Amino acid sequence: MTSPAAEDAVVRTASTAVGGPLGGIAHGRRRWFSAVGLLLLLTALTFAIGMVSKQTCYNATWTNGESRYTHFCYSDLPYLYVDRGLAEHEWPYSSDPDVRARYSQVMEYPVGISYYAWATAHVTDWLTDTPDEDERHLVETSSFWGLPGMHHEIRVFIIVNVIGFAVAALLSAWFLARTHRRRPWDAAAFALAPVLAVTGVINWDMLAVVFVAGALWAWSRDRPLLTGILIGLGCATKLYPLFLLGGLVIICIRRRRYYDLAVAVLATILAWVLANLPAMATGLEQWKVFWSFNSERGPDLGSLWLVAQQASDAAISAQTVNLVSWAFFIAWCSGVLIIGLTARETPRLAQLGFLIVAGFLLVNKVYSPQYVLWLLPLAVLAVPRWRDQLIWQAGELIYFVAVWWYLADMLASSGGDQPAYWFAILARVAAEIYLIVVVVREIYEPWRDPVRWTEARTESQEDLATQESKMISSNEVAV
Repeated sequence: MTSPAAEDAVVRTASTAVGGPLGGIAHGRRRWFSAVGLLLLLTALTFAIGMVSKQTCYNATWTNGESRYTHFCYSDLPYLYVDRGLAEHEWPYSSDPDVRARYSQVMEYPVGISYYAWATAHVTDWLTDTPDEDERHLVETSSFWGLPGMHHEIRVFIIVNVIGFAVAALLSAWFLARTHRRRPWDAAAFALAPVLAVTGVINWDMLAVVFVAGALWAWSRDRPLLTGILIGLGCATKLYPLFLLGGLVIICIRRRRYYDLAVAVLATILAWVLANLPAMATGLEQWKVFWSFNSERGPDLGSLWLVAQQASDAAISAQTVNLVSWAFFIAWCSGVLIIGLTARETPRLAQLGFLIVAGFLLVNKVYSPQYVLWLLPLAVLAVPRWRDQLIWQAGELIYFVAVWWYLADMLASSGGDQPAYWFAILARVAAEIYLIVVVVREIYEPWRDPVRWTEARTESQEDLATQESKMISSNEVAV
């Protein structure tokens, strides 16, 4: 197992605060010491810090106006619990006219998130004394927030969801720590990530993170079927895990693993279809809302499109955004394909997956603060170096702070514009581009990649052991 302090200057410097780099006992195979166990503990602590940081909003049940922004504790969950029928335990894809009359807005998320939100609403019902559905149907939905016990009910819903997010974070850390057998400590950049703490409970994005981390682990274990299933389930939860297939295409072409590619692709399709069938069967029109909602929205929060629109005072249509964004993304994926096929050595899945997802986010019409979680598991394995991780996450944190101040109208200039917010968006984009450049450089110059160092060192040690074994065998024969 590699020592982080031996190859990472940031870790080596930081280790002086706790007595210096790990010694021989820590690196030995002592049962009382486990790198993975420690990483799970660090992940739990980081996530707990994130939960505690939302205390102000929790105490006010997210009715605290601008304080939810100025205290950086906003979450979508309480509002969607009330406004999407979850408080009445309605099936998200119900086509019942009465349900649709009460809730014209449908859950605008892929089915994995909708199923999870619906299930946790039922768990909330079991844990609280909520009125039965018939009694609650007699009340106008607009008055739900003022109902007796509703604030307690919302808090329980949040707690139930966050427990699930914490489990997802722990599973993600476990998968990442075991993706490279000799480099479990690479997952420390996930376990201790500031962005994990501050964005983990804003929305349901943590559910997709665990599928991405699981797919990276499954592929490292040469399990294309499981890889495809996890990508398919991830895509049913958030669209972006689908982009991992682009990385698999490049790897399988270079290594002529066409059978494994076919298995992974078919498993992805089958898993996605099976996950979507219940929603499609019970409310096809409601199921389509996710696709239509994202197609029809224009420049939105955190995007370069919003900067261009606000800075130029020119309206940019959703059609224009869709056309230009997809044209750019297709060109970007073509560039990743060329990079992957022309590199000296076959790039790693985390590297290719990071490049594709990052390209998608650069020109996406919205960049919600929690979207950084899409990149996190890919980034920590693509660039397992703390200096680069800290530079990238610094840009993300600048944006995280600015977006809430923007929503609280704290960044407006005398003319009403908010150029400080535009700067924060550009800082985030610059940080992402920095990490993209690092990944591309290490793909073309694999000797710069720490993971390649470990692989090369391991191969040398195995070759030396093989040679020694042959020499011993030869000596025994001679004797």
